Amino acid sequence: MSSNNKQNLSRRSILKMGAAGVVGVLGTSFFNTSSLFTKTANAMDKKEMHHTLKSQMNQGMVHGYDPGTDSTPGLEAAVKALTAFDYGVVSKAPDGRTIREYNILAWDAEVEIAKGINFPGWTFNGTIPGPTLRCTEGDIIRIKFGNGSAHPHSIHLHGIHPTNMDGLEPVPTGKEFVYEFEAKPAGLQPYHCHVPPLARHIHKGLYGHFIIDPKKPRKQAKELSMVMNGFDLDLDGENEVYTVNGYAFAYQSRPIKVKVGELVRIYLSNLTEFDPINSFHLHSNYFHYYPTGADPDARPLFTDTIMQCQGERGIIEITFPTPGRYMFHAHQSEFTELGWMGFFEVE
Repeated sequence: MSSNNKQNLSRRSILKMGAAGVVGVLGTSFFNTSSLFTKTANAMDKKEMHHTLKSQMNQGMVHGYDPGTDSTPGLEAAVKALTAFDYGVVSKAPDGRTIREYNILAWDAEVEIAKGINFPGWTFNGTIPGPTLRCTEGDIIRIKFGNGSAHPHSIHLHGIHPTNMDGLEPVPTGKEFVYEFEAKPAGLQPYHCHVPPLARHIHKGLYGHFIIDPKKPRKQAKELSMVMNGFDLDLDGENEVYTVNGYAFAYQSRPIKVKVGELVRIYLSNLTEFDPINSFHLHSNYFHYYPTGADPDARPLFTDTIMQCQGERGIIEITFPTPGRYMFHAHQSEFTELGWMGFFEVE
């Protein structure tokens, strides 16, 4: 590649193009290629931005970006991820405790992160984020982890468990490991690969939610799982696309439908790499926020905006008083303009 064809593209230069530019331009001028995975992976490994973007760099800011409602694999995966809870295969131990068994396989996969934009990810069960595991405090958890990736990986779960179940030992390609422990404490625990270099393994997509319900059930609610994340397309240490559940503008394209007066509970975490914090802001309403979610009887924060560092998580509870479209997004403007934005459709 000649020096004339090289182009350094930062998230701030993308902002000059506008949200329409990043999704529309990247989608049409580069990402729709016959050998997408190979070209993207090679460019990322060489830390070079794709030369086909050069002719698009001088586009002006375009306002009012509309991602449309066309069904795509990535959009459908993000919509499904909101309510897809994996309770495992259930059996009983001799002492009467519940055993939950899960199967997680790591493999390299091309994942759509916006319309026409595919990302060469490292995944748990083929999606970014990985599956949302769910259980009750005190259950015996048994996770059979197989590594079908070209790289060594592991599963590190936040929470309380024996140190030999902490996921620090890499599982080589083609090998398996069984993580087994008692689920505690109640709350929202993230999980992620813990093989160095951590930034690369986490950024490439190896993370997900592990929800431990309290023994005393929480109030009935419409429950949603949201993982905030970002994608660095050229490996310059800055994200060019920001998403919730792995797809840009997913819940602008498909607003989340809820009912007036209905309690909405969101399990929210931040697995964004390369940025110190991420955030959640709700328009036209306030919510209760329980950091970590470990104590359902704790006094929550009452606010419309919260911040989370990487790996931080919490539970948001909202009741909408009137019908309408309530916007939610990161309160870092560039995150919003690069994909982290959506709506609740209250009926």
